Formats: sequence, C-alpha cells, structure tokens
Amino acid sequence: QVQLVESGGDLVQPGGSLRLSCAASGSGFSFTTMAWYRQAPGKQRDWVATSATGGTTTYADSVKGRFTISRDNAKNTVYLQMNSLKPEETAVYFCDVGARNSDSGSWGLYWGQGTQVTVSS
Repeated sequence: QVQLVESGGDLVQPGGSLRLSCAASGSGFSFTTMAWYRQAPGKQRDWVATSATGGTTTYADSVKGRFTISRDNAKNTVYLQMNSLKPEETAVYFCDVGARNSDSGSWGLYWGQGTQVTVSS
C-alpha cells in the first residue's frame, strides 16, 4: 500500500514562511510526479505546484516567485517552501503523488491527509 505522510502546517503571520513536506512510502512502488494542492474553507481544491518525474517544476501564477517545490528522490519526499504568505492562502494543503506498481505496471494517484496552514496576525 502507498502511504503519504504530510507535515509542516502551522499558524504563521502574514509575510511569514513555512516548509511543508510529504513523504511517500510503499513496497513495490516507484513514485513519479509529485504535486501540491490546497483547499480553503468552502472552496474547491486548487493546484499549487508540480514536480515532474524528471525534476522539472511548474507553479500556479499566484505563487510564482514565492513558493518553491522540491523533492528528495532518495527519501521519496516532496517539499513546498512557502514564503511571503498571505492571509488568503489559509488552507489545507495536500500532496498528490503518482505511483507505479513495479510488479503489475499499474499506476495511480494518491493523496496525503492534508496539513493545515493558517496565515493570520
């Protein structure tokens, strides 16, 4: 089974920074694309950033220049460094990871449990 463990969410003042992490594990699985999404109360879940298998990164326009997605493939972990946080970015942040079963060749997407980020003074 694939398991994702997220951490790093906290209460932070506007303009502050946080680093989120998401560690993936699962025997017999290889992990491909890793991404971050966020969902504010009463809102849809929105895409934030993606780290593709080859390491290329893409970002939502709203976070470009402030957020950085990175990964440590040896640890199967993806990070999201968030700087200059804004109150409207208060949300539950979720990691989303693609995984392939090395035995069957099947592929699927897996979601973390979410970690709460609150930006408030």
